Amino acid sequence: MNKSELIDAIAKGADLPKTKAQEALEALTAAIRTTLASGEDVRLVGFGTFSVSSRAATTGRNPRTGEAIKIPASKRPTFKAGKELKEAVNK
Repeated sequence: MNKSELIDAIAKGADLPKTKAQEALEALTAAIRTTLASGEDVRLVGFGTFSVSSRAATTGRNPRTGEAIKIPASKRPTFKAGKELKEAVNK
């Protein structure tokens, strides 16, 4: 499912015009993005938890030359599925 198909599903499920469904989806993703950027988690009971994990700096190798390169530390968004979502997927 891509973004436009998700907007269609939201519009149909909530009986909204597509423009309002698109605004709702964009507001949701913006709120999640902003919250994660501030370092907080987003917990949706029954669905899952969005959080930020930190990766330490490491040394890697350039596959072409074999030269050692430094990979800087970074943060990345993660998602852990909730119990109800796991059960729905495994039905």
